[in-house]
Formats: sequence, C-alpha cells, structure tokens
Amino acid sequence: MDKMANDKKDKMISKKDKKIICLGIESTAHTLGVGIVDSLGNVLANVKDSYTTKKGGMIPVKAAEHHIEACDCVLAQALKSAGIGVRDIDVIAFSQGPGLGHTLRIGATIARTLSNALDRPLIGVNHCIAHLEIGSMLFPVKDPVLLYASGANTQVIAFDGGKYRIFGETLDIGVGNFIDCLARELGLGFPGGPGLYQLSLDAKEYIKLPYAVKGMDVSFGGLLTNLKQKISSRRYADADIAFSAQETVFSMLMEVSERALAHCGKDELLLGGGVSCNKRLQEMAKVMCKERGSRCYVPPNEFLVDNAAMIAWLGLKMHMASGATPISGSGIRPYERTDEVDIYWKID
Repeated sequence: MDKMANDKKDKMISKKDKKIICLGIESTAHTLGVGIVDSLGNVLANVKDSYTTKKGGMIPVKAAEHHIEACDCVLAQALKSAGIGVRDIDVIAFSQGPGLGHTLRIGATIARTLSNALDRPLIGVNHCIAHLEIGSMLFPVKDPVLLYASGANTQVIAFDGGKYRIFGETLDIGVGNFIDCLARELGLGFPGGPGLYQLSLDAKEYIKLPYAVKGMDVSFGGLLTNLKQKISSRRYADADIAFSAQETVFSMLMEVSERALAHCGKDELLLGGGVSCNKRLQEMAKVMCKERGSRCYVPPNEFLVDNAAMIAWLGLKMHMASGATPISGSGIRPYERTDEVDIYWKID
C-alpha cells in the first residue's frame, strides 16, 4: 500500500516541482559547446571546443568540420564533468539560429540524434535570446537592457509587449566581425578580440576616426574602410590603431545603450556576447551606468562568449512553460531575428 501511495504521489508532482536536467548544444559559429543545467539553476557542465586560426579569419566549412570531429569528445567531457549518464538527461536543447548554416546543422543533427535515441523532448533555442536569459540565472536582474555585442550580432535589446524588442542595432556588420576583420589586417589570428585588446595596451595616442551613430543604430563598415587605408599608409602605429578603434566603437555602443536605458525607463544594463569580454568595454559600461545611477551586470567570460550552458538554461525555461520543438519544426534558422520570437515563457 505504501508503494502504491508513493507512486501516486510521484505522478502528482508536476515538472515545475521536479528537478529537471537539460543538455544544451551550441554551434552557431566557431564554438561547439555542450552545457548541462538543472532547473534549480545549477550549471553542472559547460564544455566547449572552438575553431581558431593563428592567422586569417574563420572559414565556415572548416568550422563545421571542426565541430564534427570535436562533438564526441565534448559531449563525453560534459557528461563526465556533470557526473551523470546520458540517460539522466530530461531535455535536449540546441541553438536553432541565428548563425552560420554550416555549423548550425551540426548542432541540430546532434540534438535530433540524442532526442530520438533517448526519447527526450527537443527544444530549439534562439541564440541571441539565450545570451539575455542567462542573466536571470546569474544575477538578480528584473528588467534589463541587453547590450549584445558578438561576432555577427550587435543589438540593444529590451523586453516589451511579449517580445524582446531591438531598440538599436548595426546597419552593416557586427562589432565582432569588425574587430576580426581589423585584426586580420593587422596580421592577428582568429578570434581577433583578445589580440587587438593586448595590442591596444601599448598605444601612445588616439587617432581621430569616423564615428557613425545614426539614431539608435550604429555602422562599422565605413570605419573599417578608413582603418584599412590608415594601415596601408604605414603612417600609424598598430597599437594606436587598435586602441583608437576600440575607443571609437565602444563609445558608439555606450551611446546607444545609454539612450535605450533612458528611452525605456530602465535602470539595469546587462552585457552579453563575446565582444563583451573586452575589459575596456566593461569599464566604459560600468562608468556610464554609475553616472546614470543604474546597475551594470557583467557575466563571467564563460557565459559571455558562445556557450551551451545558456542554451540549456533557456531550453529548460521553454520546456517548463510547455514548449517543445517537433522534429518537423527543428530545421535551422540562420537569419532568425530576436524580435521574431514569441516569449511565451515570460510574463510581461
């Protein structure tokens, strides 16, 4: 009788009351990651392996080949780090978009395979929104403006009217792509951000550069052309170019972020994306927020760069709000915009 009563009690426990473990897969660009998170907000594992070069930029086909070669090892390391077996996983989440088609397909294939083999729910996650949602797991944020600065994406985002709205964005290339292109011109490898930052520390002077803020939007294409011309002229030190480029583009990002805070009437700024690992950008954001009387939240680097823990966390939230992605709807979405996604798991 006691066993029957306990079985009945277990069945009455909803998935919102029971600890659920989600495995997330990140593969939008150069990083293949596997993250494991539980519904209590514990990151059990966050393992990644990234495609890099010593010189030159990223080749999408090569990045996809890297992901295929690395997937077994990364998955095994994540399960070992979490101290669980693959059948302990309750939900499988993956980056559905936006991103590079070559690499997105690898992650989606791994996720579908695991979902079918384990008979577990499949959740397709928007990569950009995952960068924002991880903040709610790490910090006591209530209603932040997100400055999302990554390779292909540069957006100022805030939640309003049931969706994450884009209040400002790049009109051409992402700030990370701008940095990578500039680093390539200076003979640095990929990703270019760390090398460019180190180079900037040796600067002696600021070089005046074009400053392209257009309302709430920014533009980097003309600035990149101007910098290429300066590099070709050999009239400027590489360190001065690196420093001046950083100061200019980060000032542009701070201007539109501050304007979004004022326009939306919010007092929290959350940084996201790999470019936000830059210490100078973090410093500028903290100064701006302090002057406004706002709070600035900067996640640890492992949650700023592309990572699978954020995919797992958002996948959990979507699953617990009764969301699921059928296999027929699990195709990749390389061009999906942040403001196209219905945020059904969040109350306005």
